[in-house]
Amino acid sequence: MATETHQDIRAAVRDLCRSFPDAYWRDLDARRAYPAAFVKALTDAGYLAALIPEEFGGSGLGIAEASVILEEINRSGANAGACHAQMYTMGTLLRHGSDAQKREYLPKIATGELRLQAFGVSEPTTGSDTTQMKTMAVRKGDTYVVSGQKVWISRAEHSDLLVLVCRTTPIDQVKKRGEGLSILLVDMREAIGHGLTIRPIRTMMNHATTELFFDDLKVPASALVGEEGKGFRYLIDGLNAERILIAAECVGDGRWFIERASKYANDRVVFGRPIGQNQGVQFPIARAHVNIEAADLMRIKAAALFDGGAPCGAEANMAKLLAADASWEAANVAVQTYGGFGFAEDYDIERKFRETKLYQVAPISTNLILAYLGEHVLGMPRSY
Repeated sequence: MATETHQDIRAAVRDLCRSFPDAYWRDLDARRAYPAAFVKALTDAGYLAALIPEEFGGSGLGIAEASVILEEINRSGANAGACHAQMYTMGTLLRHGSDAQKREYLPKIATGELRLQAFGVSEPTTGSDTTQMKTMAVRKGDTYVVSGQKVWISRAEHSDLLVLVCRTTPIDQVKKRGEGLSILLVDMREAIGHGLTIRPIRTMMNHATTELFFDDLKVPASALVGEEGKGFRYLIDGLNAERILIAAECVGDGRWFIERASKYANDRVVFGRPIGQNQGVQFPIARAHVNIEAADLMRIKAAALFDGGAPCGAEANMAKLLAADASWEAANVAVQTYGGFGFAEDYDIERKFRETKLYQVAPISTNLILAYLGEHVLGMPRSY
Protein backbone atom coordinates (compact mmCIF):
# COMPACT_ATOMS: atom_id res chain seq x y z
CA MET A 1 0.00 0.00 0.00
CA ALA A 2 3.00 2.28 0.40
CA THR A 3 2.78 3.58 -3.15
CA GLU A 4 4.10 6.98 -4.13
CA THR A 5 0.52 8.28 -4.34
CA HIS A 6 -0.26 7.07 -0.84
CA GLN A 7 2.96 8.56 0.53
CA ASP A 8 2.09 11.89 -1.08
CA ILE A 9 -1.40 11.78 0.41
CA ARG A 10 -0.04 10.99 3.86
CA ALA A 11 2.44 13.85 3.74
CA ALA A 12 -0.14 16.35 2.50
CA VAL A 13 -2.79 15.36 5.06
CA ARG A 14 -0.23 15.43 7.85
CA ASP A 15 0.81 18.92 6.75
CA LEU A 16 -2.80 20.15 6.77
CA CYS A 17 -3.41 18.68 10.22
CA ARG A 18 -0.44 20.58 11.69
CA SER A 19 -2.57 23.71 11.44
CA PHE A 20 -5.01 22.09 13.89
CA PRO A 21 -2.90 21.09 16.91
CA ASP A 22 -3.94 19.32 20.10
CA ALA A 23 -5.11 22.57 21.70
CA TYR A 24 -7.65 23.06 18.87
CA TRP A 25 -9.22 19.66 19.53
CA ARG A 26 -9.11 20.06 23.32
CA ASP A 27 -11.03 23.30 23.07
CA LEU A 28 -13.68 21.79 20.80
CA ASP A 29 -13.99 18.77 23.07
CA ALA A 30 -14.54 20.93 26.14
CA ARG A 31 -17.31 22.85 24.36
CA ARG A 32 -18.66 19.84 22.44
CA ALA A 33 -18.28 22.02 19.35
CA TYR A 34 -18.05 20.95 15.72
CA PRO A 35 -14.64 21.39 13.97
CA ALA A 36 -16.04 23.58 11.20
CA ALA A 37 -12.69 25.17 10.33
CA PHE A 38 -11.01 21.77 10.07
CA VAL A 39 -13.77 20.32 7.88
CA LYS A 40 -13.63 23.39 5.65
CA ALA A 41 -9.87 22.99 5.25
CA LEU A 42 -10.29 19.32 4.29
CA THR A 43 -13.03 20.26 1.83
CA ASP A 44 -11.03 23.09 0.28
CA ALA A 45 -8.08 20.73 -0.17
CA GLY A 46 -10.33 18.25 -1.97
CA TYR A 47 -9.98 15.39 0.49
CA LEU A 48 -13.69 14.96 1.17
CA ALA A 49 -14.28 14.66 -2.57
CA ALA A 50 -11.75 11.84 -2.90
CA LEU A 51 -14.34 9.25 -3.97
CA ILE A 52 -16.32 11.55 -6.28
CA PRO A 53 -15.50 10.88 -9.96
CA GLU A 54 -13.47 13.54 -11.74
CA GLU A 55 -16.36 14.28 -14.11
CA PHE A 56 -18.27 15.61 -11.11
CA GLY A 57 -15.39 17.62 -9.68
CA GLY A 58 -13.83 15.02 -7.39
CA SER A 59 -10.53 13.16 -7.39
CA GLY A 60 -11.87 9.80 -8.55
CA LEU A 61 -9.74 7.91 -6.04
CA GLY A 62 -10.43 4.53 -4.47
CA ILE A 63 -11.27 3.31 -0.99
CA ALA A 64 -7.57 2.58 -0.41
CA GLU A 65 -6.69 6.26 -0.89
CA ALA A 66 -9.72 7.44 1.12
CA SER A 67 -8.68 5.16 3.97
CA VAL A 68 -5.19 6.68 3.97
CA ILE A 69 -6.71 10.15 4.32
CA LEU A 70 -8.81 9.17 7.34
CA GLU A 71 -5.99 7.20 8.94
CA GLU A 72 -3.63 10.16 8.76
CA ILE A 73 -6.25 12.50 10.22
CA ASN A 74 -6.59 10.32 13.31
CA ARG A 75 -2.88 9.60 13.49
CA SER A 76 -2.30 13.36 13.75
CA GLY A 77 -4.45 13.50 16.90
CA ALA A 78 -7.51 14.85 15.09
CA ASN A 79 -10.89 13.15 14.76
CA ALA A 80 -12.08 12.07 11.32
CA GLY A 81 -15.49 11.25 12.79
CA ALA A 82 -16.43 14.84 12.11
CA CYS A 83 -16.46 14.25 8.36
CA HIS A 84 -16.00 10.56 7.46
CA ALA A 85 -19.66 9.97 6.60
CA GLN A 86 -19.33 12.01 3.42
CA MET A 87 -16.96 9.34 2.13
CA TYR A 88 -18.89 6.22 3.01
CA THR A 89 -22.38 7.55 2.22
CA MET A 90 -21.14 8.76 -1.15
CA GLY A 91 -21.28 5.24 -2.55
CA THR A 92 -25.06 5.08 -2.22
CA LEU A 93 -25.46 8.10 -4.46
CA LEU A 94 -22.66 7.06 -6.82
CA ARG A 95 -23.84 3.51 -7.38
CA HIS A 96 -27.61 3.87 -7.16
CA GLY A 97 -28.47 7.53 -7.72
CA SER A 98 -29.99 8.70 -10.98
CA ASP A 99 -27.97 10.71 -13.49
CA ALA A 100 -30.04 13.75 -12.55
CA GLN A 101 -29.26 13.31 -8.84
CA LYS A 102 -25.56 12.92 -9.52
CA ARG A 103 -25.46 16.02 -11.72
CA GLU A 104 -27.41 18.04 -9.17
CA TYR A 105 -25.56 17.06 -6.01
CA LEU A 106 -22.08 15.66 -6.63
CA PRO A 107 -20.40 18.81 -8.04
CA LYS A 108 -21.76 20.88 -5.14
CA ILE A 109 -20.65 18.28 -2.60
CA ALA A 110 -17.20 18.25 -4.18
CA THR A 111 -16.79 22.02 -3.79
CA GLY A 112 -18.31 22.11 -0.30
CA GLU A 113 -21.35 24.08 -1.38
CA LEU A 114 -23.40 21.15 -0.09
CA ARG A 115 -22.50 18.89 2.83
CA LEU A 116 -23.48 15.22 2.86
CA GLN A 117 -22.60 14.16 6.41
CA ALA A 118 -25.74 12.52 7.82
CA PHE A 119 -26.88 8.93 7.44
CA GLY A 120 -30.27 8.01 8.94
CA VAL A 121 -30.53 4.30 9.79
CA SER A 122 -30.66 3.51 13.54
CA GLU A 123 -33.89 3.78 15.50
CA PRO A 124 -34.54 3.75 19.27
CA THR A 125 -36.61 0.56 19.31
CA THR A 126 -34.78 -1.53 16.71
CA GLY A 127 -31.04 -0.82 17.06
CA SER A 128 -29.05 -3.15 14.82
CA ASP A 129 -32.18 -5.02 13.70
CA THR A 130 -32.43 -2.73 10.69
CA THR A 131 -35.20 -4.55 8.83
CA GLN A 132 -37.57 -3.92 11.74
CA MET A 133 -37.32 -0.12 11.47
CA LYS A 134 -40.56 1.76 12.01
CA THR A 135 -39.94 5.01 10.11
CA MET A 136 -42.41 5.02 7.18
CA ALA A 137 -42.48 6.95 3.92
CA VAL A 138 -45.91 6.81 2.28
CA ARG A 139 -46.15 7.75 -1.40
CA LYS A 140 -48.84 10.32 -2.14
CA GLY A 141 -48.65 11.45 -5.75
CA ASP A 142 -45.29 13.09 -6.36
CA THR A 143 -44.45 13.22 -2.65
CA TYR A 144 -43.40 10.89 0.14
CA VAL A 145 -44.78 11.65 3.59
CA VAL A 146 -42.30 10.52 6.24
CA SER A 147 -43.14 9.75 9.87
CA GLY A 148 -40.95 8.18 12.54
CA GLN A 149 -37.79 8.63 14.57
CA LYS A 150 -34.07 8.04 14.16
CA VAL A 151 -31.32 8.04 16.80
CA TRP A 152 -27.52 8.29 16.85
CA ILE A 153 -27.60 10.30 13.62
CA SER A 154 -24.30 12.13 13.79
CA ARG A 155 -23.56 15.50 12.18
CA ALA A 156 -27.23 16.11 11.26
CA GLU A 157 -26.86 19.68 12.50
CA HIS A 158 -23.88 20.17 10.20
CA SER A 159 -25.18 18.55 7.03
CA ASP A 160 -27.31 19.83 4.19
CA LEU A 161 -28.32 16.39 2.96
CA LEU A 162 -29.47 13.26 4.77
CA VAL A 163 -29.35 9.74 3.33
CA LEU A 164 -32.49 8.37 4.97
CA VAL A 165 -33.37 4.68 5.12
CA CYS A 166 -37.06 4.07 5.76
CA ARG A 167 -39.89 1.65 5.08
CA THR A 168 -42.09 2.20 2.06
CA THR A 169 -43.90 -1.11 2.48
CA PRO A 170 -44.93 -2.33 5.96
CA ILE A 171 -42.98 -5.39 7.06
CA ASP A 172 -46.13 -7.49 7.38
CA GLN A 173 -46.71 -7.00 3.66
CA VAL A 174 -43.36 -8.29 2.39
CA LYS A 175 -42.10 -11.85 1.85
CA LYS A 176 -38.54 -11.22 3.07
CA ARG A 177 -37.47 -8.97 5.94
CA GLY A 178 -35.12 -6.95 3.77
CA GLU A 179 -37.79 -6.03 1.25
CA GLY A 180 -39.81 -2.82 1.37
CA LEU A 181 -37.00 -0.52 2.54
CA SER A 182 -36.12 2.53 0.46
CA ILE A 183 -33.58 5.33 0.50
CA LEU A 184 -34.47 9.01 0.25
CA LEU A 185 -31.98 11.83 -0.17
CA VAL A 186 -33.50 14.48 2.08
CA ASP A 187 -32.62 18.17 1.74
CA MET A 188 -32.51 19.15 5.41
CA ARG A 189 -32.33 22.84 4.62
CA GLU A 190 -35.95 22.59 3.52
CA ALA A 191 -37.01 19.88 5.97
CA ILE A 192 -36.04 21.41 9.32
CA GLY A 193 -39.06 23.13 10.82
CA HIS A 194 -41.35 21.60 8.21
CA GLY A 195 -41.72 18.12 9.62
CA LEU A 196 -38.15 17.42 10.74
CA THR A 197 -36.92 18.19 14.25
CA ILE A 198 -33.31 17.62 15.36
CA ARG A 199 -32.45 17.08 19.01
CA PRO A 200 -28.75 16.92 20.02
CA ILE A 201 -27.53 14.08 22.28
CA ARG A 202 -24.57 14.89 24.52
CA THR A 203 -22.23 11.90 24.74
CA MET A 204 -18.92 10.98 26.38
CA MET A 205 -17.05 12.01 23.23
CA ASN A 206 -17.46 15.04 20.97
CA HIS A 207 -19.33 13.33 18.12
CA ALA A 208 -22.15 15.78 17.30
CA THR A 209 -24.80 13.07 17.38
CA THR A 210 -28.55 13.62 17.42
CA GLU A 211 -31.99 12.09 17.27
CA LEU A 212 -34.37 13.00 14.46
CA PHE A 213 -38.15 13.25 14.60
CA PHE A 214 -40.19 13.06 11.39
CA ASP A 215 -43.73 14.38 11.67
CA ASP A 216 -45.39 14.05 8.25
CA LEU A 217 -42.32 15.44 6.50
CA LYS A 218 -43.00 15.89 2.80
CA VAL A 219 -40.14 14.76 0.54
CA PRO A 220 -40.28 14.97 -3.28
CA ALA A 221 -40.57 11.58 -4.98
CA SER A 222 -37.54 12.64 -7.03
CA ALA A 223 -35.49 12.21 -3.84
CA LEU A 224 -35.85 8.42 -4.08
CA VAL A 225 -32.45 6.82 -4.65
CA GLY A 226 -32.67 3.82 -6.97
CA GLU A 227 -35.80 1.66 -6.92
CA GLU A 228 -38.45 1.75 -4.24
CA GLY A 229 -38.20 -1.26 -1.92
CA LYS A 230 -34.57 -2.05 -2.82
CA GLY A 231 -33.00 0.14 -0.14
CA PHE A 232 -31.75 -2.66 2.09
CA ARG A 233 -29.58 -4.03 -0.71
CA TYR A 234 -28.26 -0.54 -1.39
CA LEU A 235 -27.52 -0.13 2.32
CA ILE A 236 -25.60 -3.41 2.47
CA ASP A 237 -23.62 -2.38 -0.62
CA GLY A 238 -22.24 0.60 1.27
CA LEU A 239 -21.40 -1.13 4.53
CA ASN A 240 -18.15 -2.67 3.31
CA ALA A 241 -16.76 0.77 2.49
CA GLU A 242 -17.83 2.02 5.91
CA ARG A 243 -16.10 -0.89 7.68
CA ILE A 244 -12.85 -0.35 5.76
CA LEU A 245 -12.77 3.39 6.39
CA ILE A 246 -13.52 3.01 10.11
CA ALA A 247 -10.78 0.38 10.32
CA ALA A 248 -8.36 2.92 8.86
CA GLU A 249 -9.36 5.49 11.47
CA CYS A 250 -8.74 2.93 14.21
CA VAL A 251 -5.31 2.17 12.75
CA GLY A 252 -4.59 5.88 12.84
CA ASP A 253 -5.73 6.12 16.46
CA GLY A 254 -3.64 3.11 17.41
CA ARG A 255 -0.51 4.53 15.84
CA TRP A 256 -1.11 7.85 17.61
CA PHE A 257 -1.42 6.10 21.00
CA ILE A 258 1.68 3.98 20.38
CA GLU A 259 3.78 6.95 19.27
CA ARG A 260 2.73 8.99 22.30
CA ALA A 261 3.23 6.08 24.71
CA SER A 262 6.66 5.23 23.28
CA LYS A 263 7.86 8.82 23.52
CA TYR A 264 6.57 9.21 27.08
CA ALA A 265 8.14 5.89 28.10
CA ASN A 266 11.49 7.15 26.82
CA ASP A 267 11.21 10.61 28.38
CA ARG A 268 9.69 9.79 31.77
CA VAL A 269 12.40 8.97 34.32
CA VAL A 270 11.50 7.26 37.58
CA PHE A 271 13.95 5.58 39.97
CA GLY A 272 16.79 6.97 37.88
CA ARG A 273 15.84 5.31 34.57
CA PRO A 274 13.31 5.73 31.74
CA ILE A 275 10.14 3.81 32.53
CA GLY A 276 10.32 2.30 29.03
CA GLN A 277 13.37 0.35 30.18
CA ASN A 278 11.03 -1.73 32.33
CA GLN A 279 9.58 -4.72 30.49
CA GLY A 280 6.24 -4.20 32.24
CA VAL A 281 5.93 -0.87 30.41
CA GLN A 282 7.80 -1.70 27.21
CA PHE A 283 6.21 -5.03 26.27
CA PRO A 284 2.54 -3.92 26.30
CA ILE A 285 3.43 -1.04 23.98
CA ALA A 286 5.31 -3.39 21.68
CA ARG A 287 2.40 -5.86 21.59
CA ALA A 288 -0.06 -3.06 20.84
CA HIS A 289 2.19 -2.06 17.93
CA VAL A 290 2.17 -5.63 16.61
CA ASN A 291 -1.62 -5.81 16.73
CA ILE A 292 -2.10 -2.47 14.98
CA GLU A 293 0.25 -3.49 12.18
CA ALA A 294 -1.55 -6.82 11.78
CA ALA A 295 -4.95 -5.08 11.65
CA ASP A 296 -3.60 -2.69 9.03
CA LEU A 297 -2.72 -5.62 6.77
CA MET A 298 -6.36 -6.74 6.83
CA ARG A 299 -7.45 -3.15 6.10
CA ILE A 300 -5.11 -3.10 3.10
CA LYS A 301 -6.42 -6.44 1.83
CA ALA A 302 -10.05 -5.40 2.23
CA ALA A 303 -9.47 -2.09 0.43
CA ALA A 304 -7.70 -3.81 -2.44
CA LEU A 305 -10.57 -6.27 -2.87
CA PHE A 306 -13.15 -3.46 -2.70
CA ASP A 307 -11.36 -1.32 -5.27
CA GLY A 308 -10.95 -4.36 -7.50
CA GLY A 309 -14.68 -5.02 -7.45
CA ALA A 310 -14.27 -8.35 -5.65
CA PRO A 311 -16.43 -9.61 -2.75
CA CYS A 312 -14.96 -8.32 0.51
CA GLY A 313 -17.65 -8.62 3.18
CA ALA A 314 -15.60 -10.94 5.39
CA GLU A 315 -12.39 -8.96 4.97
CA ALA A 316 -14.07 -5.58 5.58
CA ASN A 317 -15.70 -6.86 8.76
CA MET A 318 -12.52 -8.51 9.99
CA ALA A 319 -10.56 -5.33 9.31
CA LYS A 320 -12.99 -3.31 11.38
CA LEU A 321 -12.97 -5.82 14.25
CA LEU A 322 -9.19 -6.21 14.35
CA ALA A 323 -8.49 -2.48 14.06
CA ALA A 324 -11.09 -1.48 16.65
CA ASP A 325 -9.75 -4.04 19.12
CA ALA A 326 -6.15 -3.02 18.44
CA SER A 327 -6.82 0.69 18.84
CA TRP A 328 -8.69 0.07 22.09
CA GLU A 329 -5.77 -2.02 23.36
CA ALA A 330 -3.35 0.77 22.39
CA ALA A 331 -5.55 3.31 24.16
CA ASN A 332 -5.46 1.33 27.39
CA VAL A 333 -1.72 0.83 27.09
CA ALA A 334 -1.22 4.58 26.63
CA VAL A 335 -3.24 5.37 29.77
CA GLN A 336 -1.24 2.82 31.77
CA THR A 337 2.03 4.23 30.44
CA TYR A 338 1.12 7.81 31.31
CA GLY A 339 -0.27 6.84 34.71
CA GLY A 340 -2.14 9.72 36.34
CA PHE A 341 -1.23 12.07 33.50
CA GLY A 342 -3.20 9.81 31.15
CA PHE A 343 -6.36 11.17 32.76
CA ALA A 344 -5.31 14.82 32.46
CA GLU A 345 -6.95 16.74 29.61
CA ASP A 346 -3.76 18.58 28.73
CA TYR A 347 -2.09 15.34 27.58
CA ASP A 348 -4.90 14.42 25.14
CA ILE A 349 -4.74 10.70 25.97
CA GLU A 350 -8.10 10.70 27.72
CA ARG A 351 -9.78 12.52 24.82
CA LYS A 352 -8.55 10.06 22.23
CA PHE A 353 -9.29 7.20 24.66
CA ARG A 354 -12.96 8.24 24.67
CA GLU A 355 -13.03 8.71 20.91
CA THR A 356 -11.58 5.33 19.99
CA LYS A 357 -13.83 3.48 22.46
CA LEU A 358 -16.76 4.35 20.18
CA TYR A 359 -15.60 1.87 17.56
CA GLN A 360 -16.08 -1.08 19.87
CA VAL A 361 -19.79 -0.32 19.50
CA ALA A 362 -20.33 1.64 16.30
CA PRO A 363 -21.06 1.58 13.46
CA ILE A 364 -21.37 -2.15 14.14
CA SER A 365 -20.56 -3.92 17.38
CA THR A 366 -17.79 -6.47 17.62
CA ASN A 367 -20.28 -9.22 18.53
CA LEU A 368 -22.37 -8.64 15.41
CA ILE A 369 -19.23 -8.98 13.29
CA LEU A 370 -18.47 -12.30 14.98
CA ALA A 371 -22.06 -13.39 14.36
CA TYR A 372 -21.71 -12.51 10.67
CA LEU A 373 -18.44 -14.41 10.36
CA GLY A 374 -19.76 -17.42 12.24
CA GLU A 375 -22.80 -17.73 9.99
CA HIS A 376 -21.70 -16.48 6.58
CA VAL A 377 -18.01 -17.44 6.55
CA LEU A 378 -17.84 -20.48 8.81
CA GLY A 379 -21.26 -21.91 7.99
CA MET A 380 -22.57 -22.19 11.54
CA PRO A 381 -26.24 -21.63 12.48
CA ARG A 382 -27.53 -18.07 12.82
CA SER A 383 -26.94 -17.06 16.44
CA TYR A 384 -29.52 -14.30 16.81
